[in-house]
Amino acid sequence: MTAARPRAKSRPRPAARPRLNLALQGGGSHGAFTWGVLDRLLDDDGVDISGISGTSAGALNGAVALSGYVDGHEAGGPQQARRQAQQALHDFWRDVSHHGSLFSPLSNPFSNPFGTQGLDAMLGPFGLGTSALMQWGNLLTRSFSPYEFNPLNLNPLKDVLAKHVRVESLHEGCARCGIPLFVTATSVRTGQARVFSAEELSIDALLASACLPFLFQAVQIDDEPFWDGGYTGNPALYPLIYRTELNDILLVRLNPLEREGTPTRSVDIMDRLSEITFNASLIGEMRAIAFVGRLLRENKLDPGRYKQLHMHMVSDDEGMNGFGPSTKFNTEWVFLEQLRDLGRAAADRWLKDHRADVGVRSSLHIEESFLGRKRQA
Repeated sequence: MTAARPRAKSRPRPAARPRLNLALQGGGSHGAFTWGVLDRLLDDDGVDISGISGTSAGALNGAVALSGYVDGHEAGGPQQARRQAQQALHDFWRDVSHHGSLFSPLSNPFSNPFGTQGLDAMLGPFGLGTSALMQWGNLLTRSFSPYEFNPLNLNPLKDVLAKHVRVESLHEGCARCGIPLFVTATSVRTGQARVFSAEELSIDALLASACLPFLFQAVQIDDEPFWDGGYTGNPALYPLIYRTELNDILLVRLNPLEREGTPTRSVDIMDRLSEITFNASLIGEMRAIAFVGRLLRENKLDPGRYKQLHMHMVSDDEGMNGFGPSTKFNTEWVFLEQLRDLGRAAADRWLKDHRADVGVRSSLHIEESFLGRKRQA
């Protein structure tokens, strides 16, 4: 009779990956912060993504990540999909740095994409706000339209996107992996948001979502001109509410809601006005979500017809406020890496503090964060 072997100690099972929707803001090269957030969420102890709504740089991040995810899923399943999405984001932002600024044709030509700060070293942390070049560029964009200073409508971002985004993967994202992508642009004619999804997604839709009207000519899609989606949804939350089943939405916020002091220079006034304008639609949606949530808690609405949303947010105002609005045009690799690291750290903090809240409760207090109301005890 042989002796029984000692029973091996059972290893604790890893917790199931929670699923949520992502809402990704735009913000030029500050979108590298979102790259870092996605990179951390895609780790083995992260979350699963059920849907993505993105605007401008948020749409670019979503499209690149989904392209890598779908291709990796076909090759080796979910784990391979996450690894390939992470690699796709890295390769995209590295290519952005190699091409110089893709977010403005008037940015600093002395920037070195391989890490030397060049002229910016004399202008503070990666900023161009006080440089004569940036002042001249701002004057140029106020005096001439992109139809005048860029009559050939050159946009190198188009070639970079064509290299890193497989449009077929965007079309197949929902059917093959259960991850729909929603991209918001603004109709020049109606002033309304247009949400592109499924078969409507294209390189032009991504370019339209990131088309700042003072810098680039309107993007024509089906004979309709479009500008940056940030004017009408930065990002749009309603596609995730009405066109997905999940109740959890994680907002990756780039634009500051508050800034201390009153801007006095014209360029600073315009920068702050742009931030306020690009936050207005998001604040409006947040106000509506908070209102519906309160009515549901008070049993004044039918829960069978309205979702009780669980809202979450990753941001880092302390880390990001050190970078002025002009740094949104800076695509030096050392700067993009710094933003990526800030994003990874912010997502890591959120996962440690709130991963267990997904599917259970909100970890974002909308009234306090977006509506200026103090939380009641």
